[in-house]
Amino acid sequence: MKRIVIVGAGFSGSVVARELAAAGLKVLVIDERDHLAGNCHSERCASTGIMVHKYGPHIFHTDNERVWNYVNAFTRMMPYTNRVRAVSGGQVYSLPINLHTINQVFGTAMSPSEARQKIDEVSRRDIADPQTFEEQALRFVGDKIYRMFFYGYTMKQWGVEPRELPGSILKRLPLRFDYNDNYFNNKFQGMPENGYTEIVAGILAHENIEVRLGCRYEDLTETFEHVVYTGPLDRYFNHSAGRLGYRTLDFERIDADGDFQGTAVMNYCDREVPFTRISEHKYFAPWEMHKFDKTVAFREFSRLCGAGDIPYYPIRLINDRVLLERYVAMAEQERGVTFVGRLATYAYLDMDVTIARAFETVEALLPQLQAGAKPPVFVHRPL
Repeated sequence: MKRIVIVGAGFSGSVVARELAAAGLKVLVIDERDHLAGNCHSERCASTGIMVHKYGPHIFHTDNERVWNYVNAFTRMMPYTNRVRAVSGGQVYSLPINLHTINQVFGTAMSPSEARQKIDEVSRRDIADPQTFEEQALRFVGDKIYRMFFYGYTMKQWGVEPRELPGSILKRLPLRFDYNDNYFNNKFQGMPENGYTEIVAGILAHENIEVRLGCRYEDLTETFEHVVYTGPLDRYFNHSAGRLGYRTLDFERIDADGDFQGTAVMNYCDREVPFTRISEHKYFAPWEMHKFDKTVAFREFSRLCGAGDIPYYPIRLINDRVLLERYVAMAEQERGVTFVGRLATYAYLDMDVTIARAFETVEALLPQLQAGAKPPVFVHRPL
């Protein structure tokens, strides 16, 4: 059997590569960037020594024990609780929306039951089946909280009115009637002691895997038994039907002595503030904060992704879904390729879901490869 080529050295490609290699297949992993781990890449800042998440904060959280055990085999996951603060109207609030936030917003000292009653009073229960982000938010928390925390932030993050976005985006955000300000509810949560790139490097450290960085798929001249493609689906087809819509991010670095904002993540909810949030990266590694007398933070700006930009978040509005259907139909006519991961399936995926889907892809792919049969084009169909 000829080698398998994996296009992309993020979590999707790396986990698929490792599992195929462990089954005895020879694998080449390529990535056009000069580093491993894709958008999860982390590295030590040369001037401060702080571990920086180069493409924005990544907090690992999951209920999937298999995934948790898998990443722990390649790193030491350190305890970390994601607590987010938000600036709205010149005041700092606690996120996600919890009893503290509710009492701050309404200037009260309500009990959990009183807060539930208050939210019932202000929420739009007449919206029986919310379809849009705005409808979901209004039914969820009412107009005041929606305007304070979600409207402006969402406009900046997505570049469209919230009424144009699907309600499913907001369903990921919790509402609590206690003082629990842990952003996630998952069983497992943590940060890798030495960053995410160490995990990916460990996953790819196998005798059956060759890694080439700074290598584009379009420039390969070798032939392969099969291609596992984790890049953008529309790019695979040279954008022949048009470009799928993504948002991308720009980062403005802040260097300071001591502390800058006193927390890892501060959201800026007002529409008039041009950036969405500031992340101070030494707070993502509280076990080593005592080492640093300087700090580094980044303002984060969201905008429409252009031809030369890094795609972050699929927009998936109506026109994008129509275009996606065309690309899926084109992909399903292909032979010798399997599309996997967030870019290749045009989906927003947390890291744990990415790894779980990589496992499932291998489970579907490997028997077909070993039998000389046609592997699936999609294990997780984008539509």
